[in-house]
Formats: sequence, C-alpha cells, structure tokens
Amino acid sequence: MHQLNKQVLTDVWQAVWDRGDVDALDGIVTPDYVRVSSRSATTRTLGDVKAEVHAVRAAFPDLSTHVDAVISGGDEIAVFWTSEGTHSESFLGVPPTHRRVRTSGSNRLRVSGGRISSETVTWDGTELLDSLGIRSLRDARSEHAEHLTNVVEDLAQDPGPQALKEFNRQFVTGVTIVTTMANGVPKGLAVNSYASISLEPPLVLVCIQKTSSTYPALFSSSHVGINILSTEQVDTVNAFARSSQDKFKGVGWHAGPQGSPLIDGSSASIEAEIRDRFQAQTHTLFVCRARHSEISDADPMIYRAGAFFDSHTLQPL
Repeated sequence: MHQLNKQVLTDVWQAVWDRGDVDALDGIVTPDYVRVSSRSATTRTLGDVKAEVHAVRAAFPDLSTHVDAVISGGDEIAVFWTSEGTHSESFLGVPPTHRRVRTSGSNRLRVSGGRISSETVTWDGTELLDSLGIRSLRDARSEHAEHLTNVVEDLAQDPGPQALKEFNRQFVTGVTIVTTMANGVPKGLAVNSYASISLEPPLVLVCIQKTSSTYPALFSSSHVGINILSTEQVDTVNAFARSSQDKFKGVGWHAGPQGSPLIDGSSASIEAEIRDRFQAQTHTLFVCRARHSEISDADPMIYRAGAFFDSHTLQPL
C-alpha cells in the first residue's frame, strides 16, 4: 500500500469519479470503511458509496474532478476538491436539464494501518441539484433521496391520503392549462394547483405531478404558459386532463413572446419565466415570474368536487 499522499488520492479520486472505476477504492480503504455525511448525519458503507458514484456518473457522464488540496495531520487527512459535469440524464427523480454544474466539497479522512477507515464528507448527491437551482422541501423530500435524513417521523398524526384528497376536493379553484414547447411541439396539462405569490415582483406558482407526460418538458423549459380557462372551454379542459399524444388537436393557440402556447378563448393567459423548482415528493413546485399577460372578457370556469361550474351563474357546466 502506497502512502496516502496527494498524488495517490488524486489518482484514486479521478479513477472513481471521472472514469467510474469504483473498485479503485478497494486499495485505499479498510474492510469496515464507512462514510458519514455532515449534512445529513447518514452513514454509508463502501457498497453504498460505489452505488452513488454509478448513479452520479450515469446522470453526469462527463464528470471531471480536481483535487485542490490535501492536508495531513497525524491519523487524519483533509481533502478539498472541485467537480464539474453536465446534467444529461435523470438524477434523484429530476429529469435532465442539460445544464453544466460546478460543485465543491471537503472530505476528512481517518487513517488506520495506511488505509482509510472512515471519512466525514460535507457533500452528498443533492449538492448537484442545489447547483442546478433545484431544492427539496424539508418535509417532502423525493423518495429517491431518502438517505438525506435518518429522522423517523411520527406518521400516526397525519391524515391519510384519502382524507387529504377529500379535503382538497372541497376547495373551490379556477382551472388552468399549463403549457410549454418541446422540440417545436406544444405540450400541456390541466392544473388547479395555481397561486399568485406576489405582485412586485410578479411571481406565481404552479404544482406539477412528476408522473405527467408533460413534466419532463416543463422541467427543462425556461418559460411556461398559464391559461385560466373560460366557461366555454369544458371540452378543452377535458382534453388536457387525460393522457393523449396530441392534446392540442383541435385547440386554437398562439405563441407568447418566448414561444409558450397561449390558448385562444381563455379567460386570461400569462407567459412566465421559471425561476425556481422545489422538489416535493410526488410533485414539483415551479415558482415563475410573469413576463407577458393577456386578459379577456370571458368568464372563468371554477372547479369543485370533480365538477365544473360557471363562475358567474354558479351553474354546472
């Protein structure tokens, strides 16, 4: 076993993270090696670490790593490093954004018999998402990132999913179609989880289910259209509420200044720039800044308990 100096550690770091040769770790760690995240207090085995490397490299295949500094002191070594890569494939439930990211961190290694017996790291995979501007809500982390916390929640106090669903059905909302363009093709879905956040700056929020076929296109877009449907558009909302390869068939629309589809006949439409994306288990919250708006005289439709109503007469549609 060679002395664990900067060159040895650099060679192993690059073999593992840049080329995916995870077995290179076997030569510098003890059989009972563990890694502890200072961010989440989670302990991981060598097998866990190798699996994480494969997952990161699958999502960031051009990942490159540079060891900035190695500081030794007794039986401990501190390693400071920087990595860059392009988010080319899905990672922790997030569709590819094709953005290039740069992240850095430090590892404190404890050495026993010339090998690393344990290390404490400041970094975990979600740092890559943070670098992309994608964050997880603390109490609604993705099921793909359960390792972020080892706190056991008392779920007995929570209402069941069906109870919350019934509660939500009683809330009266408007009906929106959220749209975007993907490779020149208009995409969209019906959404009633829309809210205004502020007027100055003009921020709005929409919540999108990750299983929607439109979700990957929305996630990778810079702008979206948000259309508040009118009482004359029941057929339109029904078309967008179900799965279909061409939801826009027979639907009139025009492009906003940034190309987002704005649906003709809507009560109101805006085109908005996506500013933040927050992961919330089964959904993603998109915080958007309105950049263009169109208002008509058409009465908006409202929704409650699975039915649509005229907002003016309150009669079912």
